[in-house]
Amino acid sequence: MTIQPVLDPGFVPAVVWNRAYRERVQDVGGRTVELALVRPDGTAFRWKSEMLPDAPEHEEDNYLYLERTLKFLLWQKGGSRVLVAGAPELAAKLSESYSDRGDRAFDWDFIGTKIFGEAITIEDVAVSELPEANDEAMSLGRNLGGCRIGFDLGGSDRKCAAVIDGEVVHSEEVVWDPYFESDPAYHLEGIHDSLKRAADHLPRVDAIGGSAAGVYVNNEVRAASLFRGVSEADFEKHIRGIFSTLKHRWDGVPFEVVNDGEVTALAGSMGLGENSVLGVAMGTSEAAGYVDGAGHIRPWLNELAFAPVDYRENGPLDEWSGDRGCGVQFFSQQGVARLAPLAGFDFGDMPFPEQLVKVQEAMKAGDERARKIYETIGVCFGYAVAHYADFYEVGHLLILGRVTSGEGGEVIIAEAEKVLAAEFPGLSIKLVVPDEKTKRHGQAVAAASLPAAD
Repeated sequence: MTIQPVLDPGFVPAVVWNRAYRERVQDVGGRTVELALVRPDGTAFRWKSEMLPDAPEHEEDNYLYLERTLKFLLWQKGGSRVLVAGAPELAAKLSESYSDRGDRAFDWDFIGTKIFGEAITIEDVAVSELPEANDEAMSLGRNLGGCRIGFDLGGSDRKCAAVIDGEVVHSEEVVWDPYFESDPAYHLEGIHDSLKRAADHLPRVDAIGGSAAGVYVNNEVRAASLFRGVSEADFEKHIRGIFSTLKHRWDGVPFEVVNDGEVTALAGSMGLGENSVLGVAMGTSEAAGYVDGAGHIRPWLNELAFAPVDYRENGPLDEWSGDRGCGVQFFSQQGVARLAPLAGFDFGDMPFPEQLVKVQEAMKAGDERARKIYETIGVCFGYAVAHYADFYEVGHLLILGRVTSGEGGEVIIAEAEKVLAAEFPGLSIKLVVPDEKTKRHGQAVAAASLPAAD
């Protein structure tokens, strides 16, 4: 590690630690370990790596390497059944960790029960028992023909646009406050109202596509902060299938909804005219989306807020998940708030969004304390980008979100590029920000393009 983040010198980049580990495997020799992540619908993901032998002197490093990789894969791709081949001693330890009593109980419950409807299980199996990879790309997006509606559901407003043959003819933002609203009808009727407003500007509606923060599988809401105020019973009865209800109201027109990060990446890909695009938004949390080399969205979670990027023992703690060193503590408003006191700011109990505004104002005023915050984020991000490239095929990395606004965002990108050039010259990744047209209408057009019209 040749470049240290000025305010966070203890940072241990995952990519640097992993590469040093793999170099040791080459020197010492080892064994092949394989993982399969399987979903209830049969979707399966595979991963394989050489690892150090099963010996007491390697036990700690072997577990750190495999557990951190599994944690990344669970939040990148998702699955409830984990099969481990080639490391029975690690499978047993992982099974203890990813349980209701283990230190990964949050992941065990959230990914397993909330997203896939069954608790995560981890099994030691023979290589011959691993299923073949089965994660076909979703045939969504880039459908621009006809009269379409595109919407995006945020925490403070609902954005909705009417689109004809790829051109926005009307767009509107309607203020709402969904987070603590307990009545499911508030959400259903609010979204329906936005769709009706857009439809008033179209001769007909051929298809509807939408995006929202959260996890959506086959148009079902699996987990989303927008609906946090709804009781569990009402969520199951009214919210999980809310988009099927809306599709029925709109006479069964093609209707698709996916995570907002996926649509952001798709919008960036369409705007750039490039594929292999990973989008990362640094806002309230760290959101991400991915478009593969063929220009497709894949059935992945891409929840990189929970993906580890820092391997130090005492890394920053995420109070929600109970884990350390994950992306949300570096590339979000929380990351700015974590670094602010280290830079010399004293914001007390000021909410994170307000702290970000203060830091942005200080940056604009030429305050070196603010610059150090952005420099630190940028260096950490450069190492994180290289780490992401071990799991994604990335040609362009789209950077957006409130943390990257203004001069601070320019510093983040410049520092990240320095890290990539100095430490990872073999990587060819272009860091880009969305152009003004993509910012204004790209999300709506990309969302509207999700369904293929009948």
